[in-house]
Amino acid sequence: MTRELWLSGQFRTLWEGRDPFDEVERLQGEVYRRMASRRTIRVLFDGDAYFAKIHHGVGWREIFKNLAHLKLPVVSAKTEWRALDLLHRLGVNTMTPVAYGRMGSNPARIRSFLITEELTGTTSLEDFCAAWGTQPPPFRLRKALGEQVASLVRQMHAHGLNHRDCYLCHFHLDTSGGLDPERLRLYVIDLHRAQIRRRTPHRWLVKDLAGLYFSALDAGLTRTDRLRFIRAYEQKSLREVFRRRSRFWRRVERTALALHRKMRHR
Repeated sequence: MTRELWLSGQFRTLWEGRDPFDEVERLQGEVYRRMASRRTIRVLFDGDAYFAKIHHGVGWREIFKNLAHLKLPVVSAKTEWRALDLLHRLGVNTMTPVAYGRMGSNPARIRSFLITEELTGTTSLEDFCAAWGTQPPPFRLRKALGEQVASLVRQMHAHGLNHRDCYLCHFHLDTSGGLDPERLRLYVIDLHRAQIRRRTPHRWLVKDLAGLYFSALDAGLTRTDRLRFIRAYEQKSLREVFRRRSRFWRRVERTALALHRKMRHR
């Protein structure tokens, strides 16, 4: 049976002589998400908070359903583990893993888990930007935040990683030390569906960017904000971008607006 296991020093000591897969199943805490094949809970160890994502087999039905829609099924926590490893190597702020395990060779019945440190003193950009339409932030903060999001997404895409759930709610801003535009600290989270390739396919660039655009539409996003984001993402002048890549960005906008209409009619 295939078995992968990585534990930080703390968890090696904590679970010494015990099976981590059994220990994970015994964890108790506040449930943040519960699905048929996965649950996410907040747990405490020695007074420190962590999030544990515990995966059970997704079943062949779920695998075939995803494949029928030309989607790669997520069958274990390894997807997020690999994404976090890549982001840490790139120097991108994200969650810090402390324990990971994967067991089984049948893709429909794999057991796995991922435990990460809780992010403290942060707020999601969805919440942080919610009132921008009526209470706009200082210009320097608005500019710096938009450019930093663009830079972060560009860095992921440039190294073959697409998020698949690229929305404002999955970017967290550290607000614990104030909001100096020159010292903003932004984290990307919730990468359980992320994909990593040598090169990010065009369609997934569009999906990520459209998802981000869609999630910002009700946050008082201005045309200047959009143009500033595009310039920072492309690292080129807007004149050059729209001379060479106008079709790409029109597709991003159409996809975002279509998603917005779809969600409003639900």
